Amino acid sequence: MSIKLKINGTMSEVEAAPGTPLLWVLRDTLRLTGTKFGCGVAACGACTVHLDGMPVRSCQTMIEDVGDSEVTTIEQVGGEVAEAVRQAWRELDVVQCGYCQSGQIMQAVGLLTETRSPSVEEIDAQMWGNACRCATYQRIRGAILRAAEILEA
Repeated sequence: MSIKLKINGTMSEVEAAPGTPLLWVLRDTLRLTGTKFGCGVAACGACTVHLDGMPVRSCQTMIEDVGDSEVTTIEQVGGEVAEAVRQAWRELDVVQCGYCQSGQIMQAVGLLTETRSPSVEEIDAQMWGNACRCATYQRIRGAILRAAEILEA
């Protein structure tokens, strides 16, 4: 079926069978490979994108369910919150292997957009479903706290 999607501010028309996960359209059809495949069951967060500004798992978001919503991927996430997150990630040297980081960053941007000064408990609750094989969870938490500081300055 032919479907129109607004991806990163641009309208795209793609061919996809009903039931096709958004992740495969992003990666295979549109070649936006910053969004990663991790588990396919929405348990790891590697495939996190924003749907109308809210983090969702693209591996379990079917293409026909996107509708008129705007999809934002790691390639185009922007604004003051995203810049603060990127700065904090660099300052705290969060990345080890990097595979999960696009999903971690998208989730963190979603959290800080909703809650500018989250507690450690709020960070842990919001980031819980994002797996990191390198176990950089302490650095991720620290970077989110640092990004909140940057946003307050």
